[in-house]
Amino acid sequence: MRQFLIGLIPALMLALPAQASEVTTYSLDNGMDVVEIEDHRAPVVVHMVWYRVGSADEPPGRSGIAHFLEHLMFKATDELASGEFSETVALNGGSDNAFTSYDYTGYFQRIAADRLELVMRMEASRMDGLALVPEDIATERDVVIEERNLRTENDAGALFNEQMRAALYLNHRYGVPIIGWKHEAHSLTLEDAEAFYKAHYGPNNAILVVAGDVQPEDVLALAETYYGVIPPNPAIQPRERTQEPPQIAERRLNYADPRIGNDYVVRTYLAPERDAGNQETAAALTILAELLGGSPTTSVFARKLQFEEQKAVYTGAWYSGQNLDDTSFGMAIVPVSGMSLDEAEAALDQALAEFLEEGVDADELDRIKMQIRAGQIYALDNVSSMANRYGAALTSGLTVEDVQAWPGILDAITAEDVLVAAAMVFDRRMSVTGHVRQTEEVSQ
Repeated sequence: MRQFLIGLIPALMLALPAQASEVTTYSLDNGMDVVEIEDHRAPVVVHMVWYRVGSADEPPGRSGIAHFLEHLMFKATDELASGEFSETVALNGGSDNAFTSYDYTGYFQRIAADRLELVMRMEASRMDGLALVPEDIATERDVVIEERNLRTENDAGALFNEQMRAALYLNHRYGVPIIGWKHEAHSLTLEDAEAFYKAHYGPNNAILVVAGDVQPEDVLALAETYYGVIPPNPAIQPRERTQEPPQIAERRLNYADPRIGNDYVVRTYLAPERDAGNQETAAALTILAELLGGSPTTSVFARKLQFEEQKAVYTGAWYSGQNLDDTSFGMAIVPVSGMSLDEAEAALDQALAEFLEEGVDADELDRIKMQIRAGQIYALDNVSSMANRYGAALTSGLTVEDVQAWPGILDAITAEDVLVAAAMVFDRRMSVTGHVRQTEEVSQ
């Protein structure tokens, strides 16, 4: 019986729907989209407002303004004193925060379900009522600069990653760090923040996502009451972004920093993102990354380079397709002691070439699909994860239908699909290879 149950578990997981909760969508008359996700297992609600604007939408010379404005959104509004928003959430037993990405900016609260109206009223007050004053600017600008110092300037790997992205994107704003270049962060002004706020914030550029112990009709009524009365912002325009020109030359970086723990090689390729109604290539790349470097023990790179040939102490591969524009596919190797980075790069290339020649192992493909499916099902246990899944997708150009179709698309990917996607992406002319060392390379 025990063996029977163990064998039954994978079949049951495949039969489980990846979208277990009821999802209801609306559009308010002012252009605001509303997504409601029911989950009545606990009397908790996650309330999120996502804006279709991120650091890739910033004007040249003002890098970091999207993230800077995110900080300033916790200051005063026409109805709230500076800091009152977060203090009120905390006094009611909840938590709140915000985040900025290349494609979106989001604000969220997790709180008891019967406090939903409270946080919705406060969030609505800063959608069109932010009241900035000059003294807020200098203080919060220093906070952002210190954040950059902590997360980037004091982290050799983070500094290298900035250089890699800047080299991968020849023209697109994805090559500019979300937190901004330090020299530009020092010059951000009150006028910059107000201009960015007026150009991008408003109900017609926002998505409300509410997940948890709520009813659709109640969420819609509250949304109409607090967000529906805000007029659309006429300054908001369709996104216009610089696009990548044809990439016709491989780029290489040599980076040295004594704070580096181990020397390593990284390569990133420009790669297609998930597109609305056309997610198959992204699904194949998602599985390809798992096949090559998703597991520290069973992936292609780990098996060949760490265990069979013992040339590496770590290998990895990754892909994140949820971007509005072209994204990247990456791989890395940390060689064993005594191996040069040139040798490590050659070993990585050889392992990749062998994989492309040998093809995809059918059992490994099935195992990875099961792991991905299991992860999606487990994510349904967390209302924040569910809310994030929809908010991030919708602000990255996808639809609710795309989110719900994604698990089935992943399940349908074949070995041939994976190899076709690999052939599309692994073009060295569209790549950056970085050698990272503790010390400068000595010229021969």
